[in-house]
Amino acid sequence: MMDKSQIAPLLSEVSVATVTMVLLKRGIKAVWLRGVTPLKPGQARIAGPAFTLRYVPAREDLATLDSMTGPNSTRAAIEEMPSGCIAVAEARGSCDGAIIGDILAARMKIRGVAGLVTDGGVRDSDGVMETGFPVWCSGAVAPPSIAGHSFVGWNQPIACGGVAILPGDWILADGDGAVVIPSDLIGVVLEAALAQERQEAWIVKEVARGVPLTGLYPMSDETRARYEADK
Repeated sequence: MMDKSQIAPLLSEVSVATVTMVLLKRGIKAVWLRGVTPLKPGQARIAGPAFTLRYVPAREDLATLDSMTGPNSTRAAIEEMPSGCIAVAEARGSCDGAIIGDILAARMKIRGVAGLVTDGGVRDSDGVMETGFPVWCSGAVAPPSIAGHSFVGWNQPIACGGVAILPGDWILADGDGAVVIPSDLIGVVLEAALAQERQEAWIVKEVARGVPLTGLYPMSDETRARYEADK
């Protein structure tokens, strides 16, 4: 069995596009989070286990100033986040209020959190980018979270970007967005994704030297035999 500490570094070597194809071949389609893009262009790829945050629509008796600092709040959840995790926040695609701002981003970075993925927005976006904390979201918004959200708990099953995410599922995010990998499939998906990346790198070299696509991509038996020999 693969050492869990090896998963994130290896997963960071493959792309979101590759992982979506690998999962599609296994009949799993609903894994790419819609409406989730890098806050900062050129953000480095991140990978890690999901630490989920759940928000429901704001209700006046729940979304109060006091709720922002209570025992069941985003701030309390941040203090429970383990190093290396990726915070994944369900915001229902709503940008009525921000999930985090620059101060919470700075705290998560200090705690060693690998990044934040949400289908909602973030505020103080310039400050968030200055912290160097990686964020994938639906955009920048000004109002605080309680303007649109009530925080209800962490490490629960959530829906983010139209995708079901369970605590401990693996998250990979890059320029193409973010993808979830079911925790019990991480080993086989990682092995297949690394193999596909190697194969496609070889195909790109073949294209560069003028080889036609027919029989190359996808590979014919003859091309595959040549690839195996080169490999």
